[in-house]
Amino acid sequence: MLKLLFAAIGAALLLGACSSSPQAVVAPRPAVPMTQVPSFMVFFDWDRSDLSVQARGTIREAAAAFKTSGTARITTVGHADTSGASDYNMALSLRRANAVKGALIQEGVPVGAIETAGRGESNLLVPTADGVREPQNRRVEIAGLQGQASLEIFKDPRSYCKALSDKWREYRDSSVDTREAAAMYQCEQGNTAAGIPVLEDALITSKIPLPAPGYRWPGRSYAPS
Repeated sequence: MLKLLFAAIGAALLLGACSSSPQAVVAPRPAVPMTQVPSFMVFFDWDRSDLSVQARGTIREAAAAFKTSGTARITTVGHADTSGASDYNMALSLRRANAVKGALIQEGVPVGAIETAGRGESNLLVPTADGVREPQNRRVEIAGLQGQASLEIFKDPRSYCKALSDKWREYRDSSVDTREAAAMYQCEQGNTAAGIPVLEDALITSKIPLPAPGYRWPGRSYAPS
């Protein structure tokens, strides 16, 4: 009798286990890779607002990013370190912002697309005590250039090939471009492997920014000369 009772209990437990719904296992969603947006910062010597050779190179990169990003407006925000009086530093930071604005205009950015602001010593990149000459705090940040390093354009080779062709048509400075014309024809025919490298090389040689500045097919980073 006892054996029959244990058997009945075991059967009931087994039936309950079979009838219960299994717990669904939810796999974690893969992390979406983040594309880092490059920041453009121009640095200055102590108590100066003139632009160094390195600063002008940074400004050229920022101007190229503006032309390819579709951004409507950008802001040059000037900063100073904590040496000197706060009122003087506020005026100095604005002079620095205006110097960068002037250089951006020289690089082809429309004057109406640039706003300027001075922050003085109120937003330190490197926190310091008062009266400290900190080189990284003597800067101008070029803000508002969102998405200039987006790699979305590399998803479709035909779209990328067309973007290269459109850029070459817009910026080319010579009517004799047989090699590039042949490459554009290859793009139109869907032979992107033949068209993309030729057009990329032509744009780089002519110092015309690629559709994704700093990157070439299929998303490889490169440093413009």
